[in-house]
Amino acid sequence: MFRRYPATMMRQSTGKLVVDVFTRGPNRTLSPVPGATVVVRERSNGTRQRQPVEALTTNDSGKTEEITLSAPPVELTQEPPQEQPYATYDIEIQAPGYTTLLIEGTQIFADTTAIQNVTLEPPGEMERQLNEIFIQPHTLWGSYPAKIPEDPIKPEPPPTGFIVLDEPVIPQYVIVHDGVPDDPNAPNYWVTFKDYVKNVASSEIFPTWPANTIRANVLAILSFTLNRVFTEWYRGKGKDFTITSSTAYDHAFFYGRNIYDSVSTIVDEIFVNYIKRPGYRQPLLTQYCDGVKVECPTWMTQWGSKNLGDQGLDAISILRSFYGQDIYLDTAVRVSGVPASFPGYNLTIGSSGAPVRTIQEQLNAISNSFPAIPKVRVDGNYGQQTADAVKKFQEVFNMPVNGIVDQPTWYRISDIYVGVTRLAELV
Repeated sequence: MFRRYPATMMRQSTGKLVVDVFTRGPNRTLSPVPGATVVVRERSNGTRQRQPVEALTTNDSGKTEEITLSAPPVELTQEPPQEQPYATYDIEIQAPGYTTLLIEGTQIFADTTAIQNVTLEPPGEMERQLNEIFIQPHTLWGSYPAKIPEDPIKPEPPPTGFIVLDEPVIPQYVIVHDGVPDDPNAPNYWVTFKDYVKNVASSEIFPTWPANTIRANVLAILSFTLNRVFTEWYRGKGKDFTITSSTAYDHAFFYGRNIYDSVSTIVDEIFVNYIKRPGYRQPLLTQYCDGVKVECPTWMTQWGSKNLGDQGLDAISILRSFYGQDIYLDTAVRVSGVPASFPGYNLTIGSSGAPVRTIQEQLNAISNSFPAIPKVRVDGNYGQQTADAVKKFQEVFNMPVNGIVDQPTWYRISDIYVGVTRLAELV
């Protein structure tokens, strides 16, 4: 039914896939699409196979069951690949009352779970009538323009200049220009900040790499992006976007592509952090290259970071190996677009007070759209009922399931609460 890759270490290599299907209602509020049909077909030599690998149906949360798919051996991702180190599959999503969407080229790596988020629109209402998405090759496999070097520290004008923030703040959205800066025909996409970082990291590094390597690369992506936000780099040039999808200028961003659980978990953990040099307010413009197809002696190299992760270095040590020993990590003073900031401590059974009440109220609002998440008493006391609702939320939204509201869970609940009650879009 689908290609059998050569077995490595006496086992067949496989990866996993889950598809989450959403739509946007009045005021662009977020809701799941239950009962959608999701058909998965393998691509071979760039051609879609006629025979489906799987035909799935979404549950009340808009989620398919997790399926196992054949993939090349994970060893192909541990050194610069000589053959494509991931399998590609096409995913067709149909639901009554919605435009059929075809995603071509979802990338499946061995020993990793791919998460394909999908947003369906009623007929005639899709942005630019988009009903087909083609995911470009991963940057460590395909050919893309090298980054044009820039000064990593931008001028910081006085308050009357373009910088409108005293300290870096995590934005709710970034506006991604899907092309080079001066292409007037390239579309702009509004993408939530964390979803943007997850997209870039999934496009530019392999999800099978050591966790500290992924963490170091995510911090570089975060810092670079926040520099663009903080300095209003493109706004100051008269543009109407935050950042581009061109690797020559910024990062690779592929609209509609899948992400990976290993990447998503780390982004959720550290999205409020960024890299700085002493004496500067702005996040460091952390430029990098792969270090194989392109060399960049004063920047981080992705394959070099992988080798250091293999040696057991932590993320900040990896980063200092490339950007210098004086860099350090800082934390954004505020996260935009959320009703309340993380209280600074985890909420678990026995916790009480206003933060618990906030989470209970938000979970109940989310439950109106995602009924698999049970309603809870809003009493400010974190009991088993609240813990069970948190566990279900974590399961529905592809998070580690432990029933504890830590910082990643707090902000994910906030994101979805904002999504189901006001303006939001998962990309």
